[in-house]
Amino acid sequence: MTENPSSGNAQPKVYDLVVSLGTDHHHFDRLIQWVDAYLADRPEVTTLVQHGFTAPPQHADAVERMPRADLLDLYRAAKVVLVQGGPGSILDAREVGAIPLAVPRVADLDEVVDNHQVEFSRVMETHGEAIVVTSPEDLRNKLDAAFADPGSLRGTYRVPGSDQASDNLSAELEALGTAYNSGFIRRTAQIIAGFRSQ
Repeated sequence: MTENPSSGNAQPKVYDLVVSLGTDHHHFDRLIQWVDAYLADRPEVTTLVQHGFTAPPQHADAVERMPRADLLDLYRAAKVVLVQGGPGSILDAREVGAIPLAVPRVADLDEVVDNHQVEFSRVMETHGEAIVVTSPEDLRNKLDAAFADPGSLRGTYRVPGSDQASDNLSAELEALGTAYNSGFIRRTAQIIAGFRSQ
């Protein structure tokens, strides 16, 4: 639909659903197809997709990338936030109080270099910080449930600092990083240790 919907100094549009694929250079066509299929049946759902290097959707406003602060403002105002399963994407949503739906990129589908997003998303879901989506049907069901009760996807804001919950989460990710010999997951655990509930 519309590419780059921001318009100068105008008040930014508020969307029911904001989707972010991040800035990874790999394509994530699978998520775009799932979102397009959902929106084709629900044209009343206003949606913005930040699609990065993936082709834009047919049934939503679209922007290749935008400043992080603008994206966080959109997350804050949206009823539902849907993101790739990467640490930066999930933590950005949590910073503004959104509990995101998350679709992890999968290495076997050439969506990312390894499966760290699968493991990271699973751990975040275990701690109530994200809701993992595994199929188009799962996305449809979880989006319908979220729009029926948008407050169910709002939680505490995460701000720099530390608390027991983030300490526990970072410890679990540290262990996961050790098990997989993954410096990426260990670094993510350190980032999470710097967040606390507000």
